[in-house]
Amino acid sequence: MIGNELSTFQTIALSALPLVYAIVLHEVAHGWVANRLGDDTALRAGRLTLNPVRHIDLVGTIIVPLVLLLTAGFAFGWAKPVPVNFGRLHQPRRDMVLVAVAGPAANLLMAGFWVLVLKLAAMLAHTTPDASLALFYMALFGIIINAILMIFNLIPLPPADGGRIAVGILPRPAAMLLARIEPFGLIILVILLATGILGKLLNPVVSLSLELARQVSGL
Repeated sequence: MIGNELSTFQTIALSALPLVYAIVLHEVAHGWVANRLGDDTALRAGRLTLNPVRHIDLVGTIIVPLVLLLTAGFAFGWAKPVPVNFGRLHQPRRDMVLVAVAGPAANLLMAGFWVLVLKLAAMLAHTTPDASLALFYMALFGIIINAILMIFNLIPLPPADGGRIAVGILPRPAAMLLARIEPFGLIILVILLATGILGKLLNPVVSLSLELARQVSGL
């Protein structure tokens, strides 16, 4: 992993900004789309802001990412969920899907942004090598973190976004059955992570993301 080439301090310093805003923008995207579709709960709660303090979850935004960075060389995490009242949406079943899609879509766009930063790092390599190297690693962390968050959240298991998408598009009997899993969804995800099953799913995502970044950036 790229983190193995850096000191612990460098890894934390260069991954902090990409990680925090990958999580924050993911949540803001949910709230912003919900607001556009009729539910202003997140807006009234002051959660449609890029201020990380409004979104930080001690465990998901700080402890889990740090532990993963120091032990596995990559990180993902979560913020306090943006409150959404699905009953206030214009068309609750359809709009629930759109709200859920917004988070992973934001991560996809951010991964694209970090690819552009990677390209900038390549352009600066001969003129400002130190700044170029810092941008290079920050961009790599940004690509990997956003790719992991996007795929992780698309797992079709409530309360992950993929679970809400599945509940919104499946026939009602299957959707109701899947929705009943939600109270246990987080426990299942933690078990998948602890047993390494989730890692086996995410590792190819990291490799593919870096290869796509290399192809697009020309590095």
